Parts: sequence; structure tokens; C-alpha cells
Amino acid sequence: MEQINAVGRRKAAIARVFVTEGNGQIVINKRSLETYFPSSILQYIVKQPLKTLEATEKYNIKVNLDGGGYKGQAEALRLAIARALVKINPEDKPALRAEGFMTRDPRSVERKKPGQPKARKRFQFSKR
Repeated sequence: MEQINAVGRRKAAIARVFVTEGNGQIVINKRSLETYFPSSILQYIVKQPLKTLEATEKYNIKVNLDGGGYKGQAEALRLAIARALVKINPEDKPALRAEGFMTRDPRSVERKKPGQPKARKRFQFSKR
């Protein structure tokens, strides 16, 4: 198997993933998964598509992560891994879709409007 690449996005985070056959190593920005995401919850989020297909020890994954916060980055990475796994084996798509890993979350930060402190917040109204 040659190198398979895929892209995942969430909020402002972009994850570019390169999947090769290997022993289950995940390297993010030249750091291991455990050092990049010390939180076990975020590690769990990243590994969800692999666990669904029982492929945690099958592939080595190299990741370029950019932008956003750690939660958005973890979810962008989850989408990228799911997309790469579907490129490897298209029959896996229904299982990943059922878990919701194939859907790009379209929610992002609403823009700030002029004459207001934030997107929806208003300056205090003064009657007099």
C-alpha cells in the first residue's frame, strides 16, 4: 500500500493526514499523539474511526495540524483519518457514517458585526 492522504477541517483547524501500513504509530507535527494531546479524551476522539474498524495497529499515521484550538484540532484529525480509511477501503464508509465520523461539522465562529462588541452582544442601552 502506498501513502494515502486526506484532509479534515473543523472550525479553524486543518488536519492533513498521511496513512501508510505500519504498527499503529500516530505522529502529529513531529510529536507523538500522547505528547501532542495529553488529554485522554482527545486521544480517544482521534482514535475513534480506527477503533470502529478495529484497525488501531494496522496503520502508521503522520499528521500536519494547523489552526484552531485543541478540541477543533482533534475533531479535524478524526475526520481526516476517517476519510483516509474510506480511501483505503470504500466498504468501510457505511460503518463510519453510522458513527458520524464522515460528516464535516459546518459550525464555526460567527463574525463580529460593526458597532457591536461581539457577534450578537450589544452595547448597553442608555435611555437617557
